[in-house]
Amino acid sequence: MVMPMPEPEEPSAGPYPANGADPFGFHPFGSDPGETDTPGATPAEEDLHLAALVTQRLRTDWETSRQPIAVTAQNRVVILTGAVTDSEVRRVAGELAWGVPGVHDVCNALFPRPHQRGR
Repeated sequence: MVMPMPEPEEPSAGPYPANGADPFGFHPFGSDPGETDTPGATPAEEDLHLAALVTQRLRTDWETSRQPIAVTAQNRVVILTGAVTDSEVRRVAGELAWGVPGVHDVCNALFPRPHQRGR
């Protein structure tokens, strides 16, 4: 018995549906354009809120709580600046910032302080 050949499917425009949406819900910038975490908030207000959340996270962690770390945010990119005790604290601070919901990128500009000799 010979099986009939299946009808060819319509050619698609690639791996995505015809409306251009990603079937996995991924957007290259982390969320849909125009979507905000706080309805009615301006981007500047969202950045202030995001910086406050990251600062709170850093202040509650044992390794980073006593470090002079300045936190700012711009367009959901968190910027960490300051001099910390060592590279491990720098790494931990960056990981904590990445763990805050809404953060799209982290610019970790922290640097280890040079060790001072005792007198």
